[in-house]
Amino acid sequence: MVYFGLHYSKIEFWEGICFVHFLPLSFLLGPALFFYVKNTVSEDKRLHRYDLLHMIPAVFVGLATLPFTTLPLATKTAMAHEIVNITEDYHLNFQWVTFEQILVGRSIHLMLYCLASIIYFSWNKRYLLNKYGSLPSNHRLIQKWIFSLIFLQMVIAGNNLGHMLTIYSHNYAILGIPSHIIFSEERFFAICGGGFFVQNFILFLFPKILYGNVSYEVELSESNILQEIKTSLPKRTVFPREFDKDLENYLNTHPFVKKDFSLSQMSFDLKMPERFLSTYFNKDLEKTFGEWKNDLRIEYACQLIDEGNAKKITIEAISTDAGFVSRSKFIDAFKVRKGVTPSVYIKEKAGA
Repeated sequence: MVYFGLHYSKIEFWEGICFVHFLPLSFLLGPALFFYVKNTVSEDKRLHRYDLLHMIPAVFVGLATLPFTTLPLATKTAMAHEIVNITEDYHLNFQWVTFEQILVGRSIHLMLYCLASIIYFSWNKRYLLNKYGSLPSNHRLIQKWIFSLIFLQMVIAGNNLGHMLTIYSHNYAILGIPSHIIFSEERFFAICGGGFFVQNFILFLFPKILYGNVSYEVELSESNILQEIKTSLPKRTVFPREFDKDLENYLNTHPFVKKDFSLSQMSFDLKMPERFLSTYFNKDLEKTFGEWKNDLRIEYACQLIDEGNAKKITIEAISTDAGFVSRSKFIDAFKVRKGVTPSVYIKEKAGA
């Protein structure tokens, strides 16, 4: 939007709006990328107070550019139009820094965060291998997606850096080729525009990520059960004393009857790590989350039947109210837990 407003719209109003106002936001691209990578692969998905330190460059640039952004709109528009379309002289000074330093700095800032994201991803990979002896089954898919995203950011940032340096310094070359040829205005806009387009389009090449059907959790097998026990012991030492009460209050709201009820949703609602809850089901209850969820749904369905609802609504309606996606899955789960089908159970209750 900024590039369009400045260089293609030819509308002075948009030139004034897009000239400087969005500069602080450009210093949020790097932190946003880093937080996305961290939240995707890390076991600790919480934001901490020290994460606010990542916002310092954006705040600094926002304060530095206040002398320009607080000018009357007509004045800003006239200045932007003259610089972009007439003089092409970007030697504009702000508080503490120059325009050149901000434009060059934002590209370096993003490139540093790209490197930090790669380093963090690699560190987390070694951490999971050391802790669990294996990686999540979706590791390669996540790695391809994240590395593709980082690569595009590096291309855009590198192209932007080369172009800005060319504008401010015409006396350098790369491999003997003058910078004004490599980073010409036409190539600059073509690469940046193409990069932004591919960045939005490439997500469609990863449909599982687009639709949120990818989990980045290590699936422990019997071969590393000893490792699982070791990793679960420390977590038991920080087991919340009020967990049983919180769980009871949570279940009283019947969240399990929602068709999209999942371990991730439960983790979010109770503000507890998924791995902690998974360990609770597998070790304490000796059943999977899916088995536990269906147990609750069947008990809820039995409660509906016991209250006489079976006379008012069909078995299919009861299965829907209990959270099952189909009548057949409800009947199968009911028979496994009660030994009879729902229709037989209803007749027995009616006969009693």
